[in-house]
Amino acid sequence: MDTKHHLHFRRAIETDVNAMMTIRLAVKENVLSNPALVTHQMYLDYLDTLGRGWVCERAGEIIGFSYAASEDSSIWALFISPEHEGCGAGQGLLKLATDYLFSLGNETIRLGTAANTRADRFYAAQGWIRGEMKNAVEVGYTLHKGI
Repeated sequence: MDTKHHLHFRRAIETDVNAMMTIRLAVKENVLSNPALVTHQMYLDYLDTLGRGWVCERAGEIIGFSYAASEDSSIWALFISPEHEGCGAGQGLLKLATDYLFSLGNETIRLGTAANTRADRFYAAQGWIRGEMKNAVEVGYTLHKGI
């Protein structure tokens, strides 16, 4: 696969939700234990009401998405289609989400991810500060403005 193929980032819209949900269910790590807990309506709510969402496209196909939750200054979701991992989509989507949250005046952004996964290593490599385990599976991360 050509990893240099142009990536296009844009705000997510309602018609993107089905593709986003498909990507979320296709991931090999951080798999939802109960997919019914993350509803279609939740994806819609985070487009604008509870935060903001973005997608990354390659050759017209949505290959990843991110969501920033404005109420608690967190990354609600960041997922890349397994066949497109490692192409830079995650970095671009994360930057859009963090820039948005910092633009709202937040000094610190939080997220949680499964420990000892590619996502765990990804956030550490992006300069996030790895914190305490939230529970038996999930580790917390923070990013401070200006870092």
